Amino acid sequence: MLRQIGVEGIVTALHDVPNGEVWSQEKICDLKQFIEHEGLRWSVVESLPVAESIKYGGPDREQLIENYKQSLINLASQDIHVVCYNFMPVLDWARTDLLHPNPNGTSNLFFSHAQFAYFDICILKREGAENDYAPEVLAEVESLREQLTPEDEHRLVENIIVKTQGFVSGNIKEDDEHPVELFRQLLALYKGITKEQLRENMRYFLEAIMPVCEEYDMYMCVHPDDPPFPILGLPRIVNCEEDIDWLFKAVDNPRNGLTFCAGSLSAGIHNDVVAMARKYAHRTWFVHMRSCKVFPNGDFTEASHLGGRANLIELARIFEQECLNRARDFRAGRYPNYQASTFIDIPMRVDHGMTMLGDEHRGYNAGYSFLGRMFALAQVQGMLATVHRELGIS
Repeated sequence: MLRQIGVEGIVTALHDVPNGEVWSQEKICDLKQFIEHEGLRWSVVESLPVAESIKYGGPDREQLIENYKQSLINLASQDIHVVCYNFMPVLDWARTDLLHPNPNGTSNLFFSHAQFAYFDICILKREGAENDYAPEVLAEVESLREQLTPEDEHRLVENIIVKTQGFVSGNIKEDDEHPVELFRQLLALYKGITKEQLRENMRYFLEAIMPVCEEYDMYMCVHPDDPPFPILGLPRIVNCEEDIDWLFKAVDNPRNGLTFCAGSLSAGIHNDVVAMARKYAHRTWFVHMRSCKVFPNGDFTEASHLGGRANLIELARIFEQECLNRARDFRAGRYPNYQASTFIDIPMRVDHGMTMLGDEHRGYNAGYSFLGRMFALAQVQGMLATVHRELGIS
């Protein structure tokens, strides 16, 4: 099915390996051979998770970093060289509604500040949570106290910390009996961790693995925070130009790169997504093509791939031009220590498509409907065909 709709490369991971354990050559090889048997290639690892203890600086950090290095070496041995990861504490991408209705009958992922605050204050009962929200949001929370049923609260827990996390980070699984209590325990691990400390822990991790990346031609590309602002009292450190500038300066190595997730970045009105794409194209190794619409109160929804704040058509121009620039520089011999196929290409994938035409009944992970993303892929293929004609790419 994927081959029929124009997919060339697969973005996947060893989701069955617990966080922090080494990815064995055997498991990597098995999955790679399965993909190649279907006429496709394993283009990007998304993701090789960074264990929480590395992020907060736990006592087993050194061993976990050694495990991570070995996993990178094992991936390189199978000719897989691009690794997407994130450094978001505890919670990966967050949404409050996984089937938010659109006027045309489809649905999208949605983030409501008020409902997220309700989860934080009334369900999680995080100490001091009220201090993190604006008065108008707190007023909405009070209204929700009178409206939400126990079923609504259960759905909110499922949406925020179960269905969007189990297949991504492995911290919370769908069969966990007490996900809220488990989530509180994970949050407690970060007590007292400031933005500066989290940054230092990220720098330490990247500095430790860069020699392996250099030796084995591996490219690390961090995924921006989603949403791109602090949540649950936790610092988030990859959500704006200032953060990305700090990251690239702290570990000034081209192999310390970016997953340019246009959706995550466009969910923050502080981000000029097109300007950021131009600025960071030379350090971008992987692109998520999606877009968000932000409402006046800061709530946001996944937009059509032809709409929203991200301007994906212009991003396609920027990143395809960057590929041409890299090919020119590579031919000129300016990058002798890089593999042409990995260095020149910037893999792109559509992301978080609509739920449509019965997708909601097919058991897909939240945001990863088949038909909705097939529709998005057609839109992006049209963009790329137009850009290729403009740039003279055959």
